[in-house]
Amino acid sequence: MIVAKLGLPLAFVGALGAAFVFSPSGCAGSSRTAKDSGTGLTPELSPATVTRAGTASFLPHPAFAYADNAGHGAASIADIAERAMPSVVNISSTKIRREDPQNMPFMNDPFFRHFFGPGGEVPRERREQGLGSGVIVSADGVVLTNNHVVEQADEIKVVTGDRREFDAKVLGTDPKSDLAVIKLQGDVKGLKPAVIGDSARLRLGDVVLAIGNPFALGQTLTMGIVSAKGRANVGIVDYEDFIQTDAAINPGNSGGALVNMEGQLVGINTAILSRSGGYMGIGFAIPTNMAKPIMESLQKNGKVVRGWLGIAIQDLDQELVRAFKLPPNTSGVLLSDVSPGGPAAKAGLQRGDVIQKVNGQPVNSTGELRNTIAAAGSGVDVKLDILRDGKSKVVSAKLGEMPVEAGATPDKPGQQAQPASLDGLTLESLTPELRRKLRVAPDVGGGAVVTDIQPGSAAGRAGLRPGDIVLEVNRQKVDGAERFRQLYASAKGNVLLLVHRAGNTIFVVARR
Repeated sequence: MIVAKLGLPLAFVGALGAAFVFSPSGCAGSSRTAKDSGTGLTPELSPATVTRAGTASFLPHPAFAYADNAGHGAASIADIAERAMPSVVNISSTKIRREDPQNMPFMNDPFFRHFFGPGGEVPRERREQGLGSGVIVSADGVVLTNNHVVEQADEIKVVTGDRREFDAKVLGTDPKSDLAVIKLQGDVKGLKPAVIGDSARLRLGDVVLAIGNPFALGQTLTMGIVSAKGRANVGIVDYEDFIQTDAAINPGNSGGALVNMEGQLVGINTAILSRSGGYMGIGFAIPTNMAKPIMESLQKNGKVVRGWLGIAIQDLDQELVRAFKLPPNTSGVLLSDVSPGGPAAKAGLQRGDVIQKVNGQPVNSTGELRNTIAAAGSGVDVKLDILRDGKSKVVSAKLGEMPVEAGATPDKPGQQAQPASLDGLTLESLTPELRRKLRVAPDVGGGAVVTDIQPGSAAGRAGLRPGDIVLEVNRQKVDGAERFRQLYASAKGNVLLLVHRAGNTIFVVARR
């Protein structure tokens, strides 16, 4: 399964300018083969099968042409589209890359060097073109789009719905949410900005329209429903709170509009879940309630200032609930680490605490907590409802500003002499040599390094990896491989492990 961002070109889409082949699944319902010599498109369309069952009773108008407008009477989708489409623009970006022929492997061959001649040694420029969409959000030419549509672009061209073309400059980008704000240059009179709606009002099953520029065809309108809300663990970007929709969106739709039945912008189309790179009924849009404050911060500061608590977190599943001896069905987010000197440490939060509410609002997943803290901003006081050793407690914390993140993935350590082996898990003490090799920070005082795991063992099923450092067994500190062996062997039933991995710590339950 591929999670694909929707700008063109991407690795799974191919270069802009190549012929696109429409898959049969995207064209079902036609019995013709379409050809267009002007574009080079030669899609093969699958035959349609028509089944008649009884007599058909036709409505005066197509049933899908109208939708209830929040109880205010029927709203024609055609009217809604007519109002919303002028706010959506086509964006093309150009990246200029200089290539040194000396870095091309075949240029080391004397035959090719002779063939290409002296000119082959001159650095060449390669122009990469991308395509996407955007939404006009103010009458002075501010456009909201995806970061990956304009990322590292040397030139940006924007074509509006009335076929005017503008140069554009970037006001700010935020890769962590995949949003960017650009500004049209020149005479921008007559632009029609979108009306930004409240995405929190969306309900599952609400009809929505997706507008964008798929496959460079030009402005295209599709319709679907809200399939899900709050998708926060898709793995596309750091900060996720996606609206999921089955409205057809494809490569080139990135940055386009998701519109409700009141004609309001409720999302920025961003990615699809697909095996082929094309539409398969699952698309994702960034909700406007998340996009709007990011957009405003980019316009004001050129960057996004996010709140920071200084914690490492993980979802609380039922295995962890049992391992921490919490009441059944306890919900919340587990703290697997607390940064020394950070806002959480100053507030008295501890590793093993469970955050259940922020300012009175429940948080049930890591994505939800991460977004809530980030959106609050720095310098803000928040009230946290937590569980500690099964007891409820309320603490206040003043959020800091999200620092620049850094981290390194540890190398897999080699086998060392006299490792400790138990239940398919091989470890050894964290020596100065291993500390340097794994780039372990000085504040990690000790532990046992995993050097090998037997497939199918309890440790393997728990997701432990070579290079992990076990810091605790059942909340008791591990200062070396021998201590790990003692604690692990004496534990009864499932074992709760605290593991240091790539600069972070997580809790893992080894089932025995």
